[in-house]
Amino acid sequence: MTPWERQRGEMLGALLREARGERSMVEIAAASGLSAETLRKIETGRAPTPAFFTIVALASVLNLSMEQLAAAAAARADAAEGEALTA
Repeated sequence: MTPWERQRGEMLGALLREARGERSMVEIAAASGLSAETLRKIETGRAPTPAFFTIVALASVLNLSMEQLAAAAAARADAAEGEALTA
């Protein structure tokens, strides 16, 4: 896994954790048709490239549109790039 893939996975995981809020990982995983371990791997960035349909299922359960998810991911990527340029 490249550093960029790891960073991208961590950003996606952070977005999903924020959207999950106070709901349990087990609850969201079950509603999405995933195992809690799979969701844990996605949220921690250890699964940096989950399948598209996995992300769609999670977004649906978390009441996120794919547009919201893409916009948030792009904003985080821009912020991370800006931090790297100033470091």
